[in-house]
Amino acid sequence: MSAASSRLRRFGDRQVGPGEPVYVIGEIGINHNGELSNAIALIDQAKAAGMDAVKFQKRTPEICTPRDQWDIERETPWGRMTYIEYRHRVEFGEDEYRAIDEHCRELGIDWFASPWDVPSVEFLNQFNPPAHKIASASLTDDELLRAARASGHTVILSTGMSTPDQIRHAVEVLGSRNTVLLHANSTYPAPPEQLNLRVINSLMAEYPNVPIGYSGHEVGLQSTLAAVALGACVIERHITLDRAMWGSDQSASVEPEGMRRLVRDIRVLESALGDGIKQVYPGELAAMKKLRRVAGDKAALDGPERAA
Repeated sequence: MSAASSRLRRFGDRQVGPGEPVYVIGEIGINHNGELSNAIALIDQAKAAGMDAVKFQKRTPEICTPRDQWDIERETPWGRMTYIEYRHRVEFGEDEYRAIDEHCRELGIDWFASPWDVPSVEFLNQFNPPAHKIASASLTDDELLRAARASGHTVILSTGMSTPDQIRHAVEVLGSRNTVLLHANSTYPAPPEQLNLRVINSLMAEYPNVPIGYSGHEVGLQSTLAAVALGACVIERHITLDRAMWGSDQSASVEPEGMRRLVRDIRVLESALGDGIKQVYPGELAAMKKLRRVAGDKAALDGPERAA
């Protein structure tokens, strides 16, 4: 296997990695607030923007919610309820995910989710997702990592709130053959001065056989585009119908117009990056002939010349 092919991964019927179009994920998470109609509307907006996939989060509330928090009451848009009741209120079950699966198939957009516990991996496997996503918070959960690896699907691992040693251990557990790493800062929203985008290059150097991407939680699009310029081949951003909606992730999410601008600018940028081989383009020949004061290689006037 060549070095280039070893850094490609299958996402359903797509190849993703260096040299392939950037794979853009709209992270719905729980920004649907437990309403299937919100989820469908977000899928529609992601597809209209040109995103490649949408992603949800799947939890078994009794496993993922610490027992001492179950009975703590909180105010919600649906009235005052215990935290465990709230976790169930915003959690989709099989009926909702079957509707999501059908809608995404009709539209031609991928969907998958971040399982937060082993039963959720097993639940999601029935839909044959193109990947499983492991959230930064779960990077140290070896049992979950092993279950995701055993599924045989590509595993995307976010690396926010994690040390280099923790990341190395997680990659050892997952193996590198079906793994994608995403650089991330887990602050919501993340301040620009803490994004440290050059970690993308550090991860590329340390894991030469693993595709590297970026999961952004910042406000604005500039730094996400910079991640593409640095070589990120997978981009994930939280998406929302309206940042003013209730929920902890809404403020760090991208609204529909931002989704469209993000995908448009990623496609322009990856086209502009080119192949790195210096050449004289046909459009430059007229300017060369008119403006260059000292003649160079005449062959350059007859067509592009590539320089090593």
